[in-house]
Amino acid sequence: MQYRTFGPLDWQPSALGFGAMRLPTLDDDPARIDEPLATRMVRYAIDHGVNYVDTAYPYHRGESERFLGRALQDGYRQRVKLATKMPTWLTKEPGDFDRYLDEQLERLQTEHVDFYLLHSMNQEKWPQMQELNVFDWADKARADGRIRHLGFSFHDTLAAFKEIVDGYDGWTLAQIQYNYMDVEYQAGTRGLEYAAEKGLAVVVMEPLRGGQLTKEPPPSVAALWAGAPARRTPADWALQWVWNQPQVSLLLSGMSSMQHVEENVASAARSGVGTLTPAELAVVDQVHTAYRGLCPISCTNCKYCMPCPNGVNIPRIFEIYNDSVMYDDLKRAQAFYQWVSAENRADRCVECGECEEQCPQNLPIIEWLKKAHELLGKAE
Repeated sequence: MQYRTFGPLDWQPSALGFGAMRLPTLDDDPARIDEPLATRMVRYAIDHGVNYVDTAYPYHRGESERFLGRALQDGYRQRVKLATKMPTWLTKEPGDFDRYLDEQLERLQTEHVDFYLLHSMNQEKWPQMQELNVFDWADKARADGRIRHLGFSFHDTLAAFKEIVDGYDGWTLAQIQYNYMDVEYQAGTRGLEYAAEKGLAVVVMEPLRGGQLTKEPPPSVAALWAGAPARRTPADWALQWVWNQPQVSLLLSGMSSMQHVEENVASAARSGVGTLTPAELAVVDQVHTAYRGLCPISCTNCKYCMPCPNGVNIPRIFEIYNDSVMYDDLKRAQAFYQWVSAENRADRCVECGECEEQCPQNLPIIEWLKKAHELLGKAE
């Protein structure tokens, strides 16, 4: 295992962290974790040098924390730094902070968590947390030993990310989605660099984009990998690209089989900052471009079409639709579409045409919205 630096702490994290969000399950029921197999996976990873385990209150419908409380018995808890996350969308009053943390500690069968993150922070939740005086509470929770360090996970714009980073001096870490396809998505490369410059540790989630970058690639991408100066699996290329960057403290992988654990541990052992050659990095850039070339809708996310007078989130819908085609993953795209609020979905379009008048790409937005809803809304 290779080890890296972690912001201001005198502690070296393993390059690979174990994300407990996609554990193996029984009968495709997220709440029924295959505990014998999952326990072997977690302990194999720790026995091979992984020293960071990440979970959250809602993972596996609340069962991930309970599972880890059992899996980390027999001395395994003492061998890792444990991270979990506050369910910020459930905290409505200051008393909720203690209530949820105490419940999580009980689930995890531990007296403290090493890293406690405000879960899924964005422009909407950030002021709510401030209004509830979350930082005063966090100071007390650190003083009484229930949490050691505070951080946040993030899903929003770069501007919102910078505001949150700058809004509190006591952050230890930020957790962001990042991979070679998402260099300009949410926090992106600029957010990664910004947080690192501010002295924060940066934990990367979704380095494989929810498994999309591990699938059999389309012919145009497969040809690029085949001509690369090194032979790697698509998953290893994606992981090594993240590890190549010095601002990354560690990456999390949500592993659902023992094969995933073994392969990712082996990949981590080969990892390091600056290990990819310029020629190899050029191939990754070409792959990024090739995937983008598969997008059926040439939306640049300029947002000139926004705000829609009827509330339709046009750029987000087009992004989900493009992803379904790029990665041949309709099921995942349909799930993401369900996360778009009903009042912001494509069927709210009344064909007023204002968006098409503003679009610098001259896209037939109305027709694409119809196609998107027809394809993505079928999961309903």
